[in-house]
Amino acid sequence: MTKKNIGKRIFAGFIDYLIVYLLMFAFAYSFGEPNEEGGFSVTGILALMPFVFWFVIIVLLESVYGATIGNSLVGLKPQSLISRNGEVSLGQSFKRHLLDPIDMFPFGLIGIITIKNSDKNQRLGDLWANTIVVEIKSK
Repeated sequence: MTKKNIGKRIFAGFIDYLIVYLLMFAFAYSFGEPNEEGGFSVTGILALMPFVFWFVIIVLLESVYGATIGNSLVGLKPQSLISRNGEVSLGQSFKRHLLDPIDMFPFGLIGIITIKNSDKNQRLGDLWANTIVVEIKSK
């Protein structure tokens, strides 16, 4: 059975998306054009870079190394419920995080309610991807 670990999961998500947003803002500032609102706009093919940052920092790191930076820092790791070795596949990681905007809206309330009311403490992304989040055992 998994623990709810809601506080750790919120903090891990905050760390992960802080990294993604900092990269996005630095990129827009460096490569964007000033706009009328006082910010910077990136157009054309470069406008895909925020998606690339999200994919690499969140999805790719999780599927290759077993956890995102945030999850690693707080001692959590996603596990597959359908894989024999428990490793999360690239597709599962993509599914988990594709639903992050819904799970995190408003202020994470949907994710918290889903975690509290699911048998295996899963949020919507975990339910869709057939994954759970477990604590990393310390040695």
